[in-house]
Amino acid sequence: MRKVITSRFGELDIEEQRIVHFKDGIPAFEDEHEFVILPYDEDSPYYFMQSLRTPDLAFLMTVPFLFFPEYTFEVDDATLEELEIKSDDKVSYYSLVTIPNYSIRYMTANLLAPIILNNTNMQAKQLVLEKTDYTTKERLFPDKRRTK
Repeated sequence: MRKVITSRFGELDIEEQRIVHFKDGIPAFEDEHEFVILPYDEDSPYYFMQSLRTPDLAFLMTVPFLFFPEYTFEVDDATLEELEIKSDDKVSYYSLVTIPNYSIRYMTANLLAPIILNNTNMQAKQLVLEKTDYTTKERLFPDKRRTK
């Protein structure tokens, strides 16, 4: 067990096998290599990815396929090798979520750079997709359009 102090969750006891490792950190946070993923609550589609190094650094995430069923991308061979993903490994995919100050109605997901986690060895990477129309600000709850 590792004791971790966080601003949002207080003191946590984290089992070593739950620690997510980012070899190169994540873009703009290259010095952050270890996180733990915590559910927002039991029935929520959201998770927090809490840094084990920086108490006040926690990212809100979701599983993108829940909001974007048509979302698809290919994981390149270099990433598969880096994360040591084999065909029988359980892999999870997340997107970072942004909540604008003015309303949760305008929450967005970063579909341009999904987080890929090999649950077998807890190695992860934020993969920046190339040659795609996905953006870093895809609305989770788009305005409903009127049809005639």
